[in-house]
Amino acid sequence: MLMSWRCIMNETIVIDTDCIKNEDIKSTLRDIINDMNDAGYNAYKQITEYLITGEVGYITSYKECRSRIEKINRRDLVEFMLKEYTK
Repeated sequence: MLMSWRCIMNETIVIDTDCIKNEDIKSTLRDIINDMNDAGYNAYKQITEYLITGEVGYITSYKECRSRIEKINRRDLVEFMLKEYTK
């Protein structure tokens, strides 16, 4: 897990949890895409169908891709992708 914070003497440490969550989503999604492509799938099409339908069967169980993507809330994933696209 990547953390975006700094320690300042005698002050409260503030952790940007949105940043941590987004980095986790980005890292997990990147790994899933790479693993699905390695397995011969078109990861972008498969993930798109999963996001549209909610049917996890579009995601392969190869290298636990399915269980990893299920740990990410679909709404959070769509929101993250929209934010990344519009940066």
